[in-house]
Amino acid sequence: MATAKTRQKILKTFLDLLSQHPYDDVSLPLLAKTADVKLSALRECYSSKRALLEAFAEMIDAAVLDDRDEEMDDQPAHDRLFDVLMTRLDHLAPYKDAVRTLAEAVRRDPALALEFNSIAVRSQRWMLIAAGIDLTGIKGRIVTQGLAMAFGRVVETWLDETDEGLPKTMARLDEELNRGEAWMKRLDSAEKFARPFWEAGKRARSRRSGGEGAEEAAAESAES
Repeated sequence: MATAKTRQKILKTFLDLLSQHPYDDVSLPLLAKTADVKLSALRECYSSKRALLEAFAEMIDAAVLDDRDEEMDDQPAHDRLFDVLMTRLDHLAPYKDAVRTLAEAVRRDPALALEFNSIAVRSQRWMLIAAGIDLTGIKGRIVTQGLAMAFGRVVETWLDETDEGLPKTMARLDEELNRGEAWMKRLDSAEKFARPFWEAGKRARSRRSGGEGAEEAAAESAES
């Protein structure tokens, strides 16, 4: 059975290869050879390149969650999320070249972009939780998807920035979060507007269901 050390070595090798080669060129046989492991060990640890990408995202997620600043808990939601996402960029920094390779691959391949999106949405769900923003239901899914797309745009700015202070990246993140907040207000207004109609429809469906049940019961009683 492969050890945690072997898994870590394979993932590190994968990220190193991505920093040097296009995504499509980083094949599983190349990865196994470079990491000096058997293909069977690679299969046991990671069954696909997607599994490796998921492991990378989960590694960054865990680092951000462990590094969460509890002193931010009494700050506005905007500031808490800003801090969490900047922390995420801090943890991505050692892998910036690999992230650049992945970003280029996504721009070329729409199918790959869909795969990346599902991974990004899962990660951003945890970033919201880290910021103390735990949304559920359809609103939660919409907000998480929106945040994944917004963070992707922030990453594009981050990849091009050379200033270690990241002024352009921080400005872009602040802009994206402000835009998201404005959009959330419109979403809340739309939800409040639609709720009476949704509730009326729910009551109508309930009455129809109850009426059908009563008719069935009456029919059964007449037959007996």
